[in-house]
Amino acid sequence: MGFTFDDTDRKGVASPLAEMHRLTDADPRNTEAIFPYIGGEEVNTSPTHAHHRYVINFCDYPLHREPSPKSWLDMDKHEREECLRTGRVPDDYPDPVAADWPALLTIVEQQVKLERSKLTRNAIGRKRAEFWWRYGATAMELYSAILGLDRVLVISRYGQNAAFAFLPAGAVYSDSVVVFPFDTDAAFCTLQSRPHEIWVRFLGSSMKDDLRYTPSDCFETFPFPGHVAGGAVAPPRNPSGGVQGIDEFASEDDWQAQRRPDDWASNPALEAAGRAYHEFRAALMVRNDEGLTKTYNRFHDPYEDDREIARLRELHAAMDRAVLDAYGWTDIPTDCDFFLDYEIDEATWGRKKKPYSYRWPDTVRDEVLARLLALNAERAAEEARAGKTSRSTRGKSTPDATPSRYGQTPASRPTLMAAEPKPLWPASDD
Repeated sequence: MGFTFDDTDRKGVASPLAEMHRLTDADPRNTEAIFPYIGGEEVNTSPTHAHHRYVINFCDYPLHREPSPKSWLDMDKHEREECLRTGRVPDDYPDPVAADWPALLTIVEQQVKLERSKLTRNAIGRKRAEFWWRYGATAMELYSAILGLDRVLVISRYGQNAAFAFLPAGAVYSDSVVVFPFDTDAAFCTLQSRPHEIWVRFLGSSMKDDLRYTPSDCFETFPFPGHVAGGAVAPPRNPSGGVQGIDEFASEDDWQAQRRPDDWASNPALEAAGRAYHEFRAALMVRNDEGLTKTYNRFHDPYEDDREIARLRELHAAMDRAVLDAYGWTDIPTDCDFFLDYEIDEATWGRKKKPYSYRWPDTVRDEVLARLLALNAERAAEEARAGKTSRSTRGKSTPDATPSRYGQTPASRPTLMAAEPKPLWPASDD
C-alpha cells in the first residue's frame, strides 16, 4: 500500500518510518497529511491498541490548482461542483489540495498511480484510477460523525471474542475495524455486555474459527435498552406523582415520543459499570502486556485462577446486570460458569484446547435472546404504526421458523431497526 509508512512490512510495499521522519523534518507541514493507521490487529493484540503504521491521507482534497479562465470566487455552485468532481480547481481555490504537500504527493504518484490505472473493470475501479491520490473510500461520513470526539468505540471486524475498545479519534482506520461514533462508557457497557454478544453470535457470520462482526446484522438490528414492556421507559416521578421534566409536553406519551433514541449511550448506571470495567481491563492488559485476545483467552479458561482475571469476570457480570436492568429485566440472573460452546468427542479430541466459554447457562442465554427478538419485533411494529419504513435484515432470509444457533426456534428473524445511530467504518484500502 503506497500510502503507508511501516517498519514491519515484509512485502517491500510500505516506506520505512525513517523516510517519514525525514519528510517531516524537511517540512513540518507534512505532519498535516500523515496520520496514524490502525487495523484490527492493533485492536486485538496490542495492550494499548497502539499503532505502528502511518499513512499519507489527502482526505477528499482536489489534486491541484491550475490556471482557469474563471476564478473560484466567480464560479456558481454547479461550476464549483464540477471542479471538485474532477479534482482540478482554479488558482484562487482557498482550501487544501494534495499538491500543497508535493513530497508526499510524489510518493503516492510513484507508488500508487500506476497500479490504480489498471483498475478499469468496473465503475468503482475506474473511479479509484481517476482519483488515484485518494483512498478508495475517503469515509467522510465517518469523520463528520466523529468530529469533536476525543475517542471512538471500535471492534475488530474479525476476532474470537466480541471485544470492544476505544481508539483515538484522529486516526485512519483500516476496513478491518468497525468504528462507532460513541465516546461514552455507557455505549461501551451496552455493546460489550453479554446481551449484545448473544445477539452478535446469533446474527453474525464466521470466518474460520473467528466471529465476523457485520454491522448491518449485528448492530443495526440490535434493540438497545431504553424501552420496557409496551415500548416505553418509565419516566422519573416527582413526589406528587407527576412526571419530572415534561412540563413542556402535553402528556406522558408526548414525553416518550420526544426521547432521544440513543439515551442508552448516556445512561448513568451503564456509564458507571462500563467505566469500571474498561478502566480495570485497560490497566490489566498493560500490567500483563497482553492484548484483548490473550486477555479473553484467560477470561474463558476454566483453569485460570488469577485474582485479577476473576475480578474482570465480576466486573463483566456487573455490566451485564446494569444492561439487563436498563431493559427492565431484573429477573434475569447474571451467574456464569464454564460451558463448552459446542459438543466435542472426548475420545478423539486429544490434548487440544477445549472450546470453553465463561458465560450464562443455555437456558438464561436463550431467554435473553428470545426477549431481544420479541423487543426487536415490537420496535419494528411501532415503526410500522408510525409510518416509518423498516428494512428486512440485510442478507438474511425470513422463514416462519428458523432454528437459532443456540438451539432455539424463534418465530421469525428480526427486522432491521434504523432508528439507532449507525456504525461507520472506512474502507481504507488502496
